[in-house]
Amino acid sequence: MTTTKGGRRVTARTIADDLREQIRAGDLPPGSALPTTRVLAEQYGVSPKTVSAGVDILKLEGLVVGEQGGRRRVRSDRSITWNLTSFERGQRKDTAVMDDWSTAIKDAGRVPEQHVTVRREPASSEVAQWLQVPAGSEVVCRVRMRTVDEHPFQLSTSWFPGSFAIGTLLEEERDVAVPGGILRSIGHPQHRVRDEITVRMPTPEETEQLALPPGTPVAQHVRIGFGEDGPVRVMKTIAPGDRHLLVYEMEL
Repeated sequence: MTTTKGGRRVTARTIADDLREQIRAGDLPPGSALPTTRVLAEQYGVSPKTVSAGVDILKLEGLVVGEQGGRRRVRSDRSITWNLTSFERGQRKDTAVMDDWSTAIKDAGRVPEQHVTVRREPASSEVAQWLQVPAGSEVVCRVRMRTVDEHPFQLSTSWFPGSFAIGTLLEEERDVAVPGGILRSIGHPQHRVRDEITVRMPTPEETEQLALPPGTPVAQHVRIGFGEDGPVRVMKTIAPGDRHLLVYEMEL
């Protein structure tokens, strides 16, 4: 029977626990390559199959990612701090070339970019409930893939009532930025917002679009913007849990 120094039988879980501790201690820092399967098999006195099973546990936990060629590395994504208290509030940071989100990312010393697609579609029951419009009524949908340092960081989808959005800047299929925000510029400013945050596992489509390693949860942030007469926009943002620190600040 193969045993560790402590007299315990070596299993895939044993290997995962040991490597996890090395990652947490910094002995295997972010971005570093794990020893090869052959080296680990010799080190622990087990078969390559047992080693692979142990590393798979760390992949499911999101601590290790695989690369082409079979190499495994410690996850090294640099998180961003997303301050939801100041985001789109008060004195927005929009400029003529970057919106509030992109400006905040640039101020943090990172490189933001947004890839935009636009379409008209009938409001789903969910979107209709958020916007307080009849289900099936026409809405304008803007989908933005937000990247930081050329890596996908957020998938943000916004819907606007077609009654005022059609034929405006909201239908331009590009990264539109207007000081004060697009809604204000077209006469429908937001006066208050409601946030709904859910933490869940991603859908297969979100996993592919955001290049998520196995075991990575996401935060779903839904922000409903209200104008004078009701909702004027709902934005659903999918934020990978390993790439974000969500911050709220409030006075008591």
